Amino acid sequence: MLIGVTGDTHNNLKNISKICDLFNHVDPSFVIHTGDVTLPKSLAAFSKLKMPLIGVFGNNDEFEKKGLIEEAKKFDCNFFDEPHKLDINEKKIIVVHHPELINEEMILNADFILHGHTHRYRSELIKNTLVFNPGECAGILKGKNNIGLLDTEKKISEVIHF
Repeated sequence: MLIGVTGDTHNNLKNISKICDLFNHVDPSFVIHTGDVTLPKSLAAFSKLKMPLIGVFGNNDEFEKKGLIEEAKKFDCNFFDEPHKLDINEKKIIVVHHPELINEEMILNADFILHGHTHRYRSELIKNTLVFNPGECAGILKGKNNIGLLDTEKKISEVIHF
């Protein structure tokens, strides 16, 4: 299964539009957002995706959490408090915004751990668990924007630069 990964989009509507176009072209089964959408209008921009969106709330989502929850109801989207656990095709995925929440128990009980917050690329195998953050998506670091793809069968990650 192919899963799209993005996060830390921080209200950059231009980048969110590009992210949606890229994912719609690649056509993963669904997209995971690792937090910090920030405003409901930014989440609404993700309604352009042709696949479901699942995410966790980041630290910059807390002030608009109620509005984000309401916006998520308008399209195929669900956001959760971190950590959020998914069991898909016998693969265990844990999604957090804050990497400091990753602990030994998570590593021992997950196939994949996805995080955001740092805006830095990370793809690291720890005790057979792939820990992945595609990196910058907010446009803060010009020319360094990435989204990620996970192949859950091959247990590999890759990034698409834009």
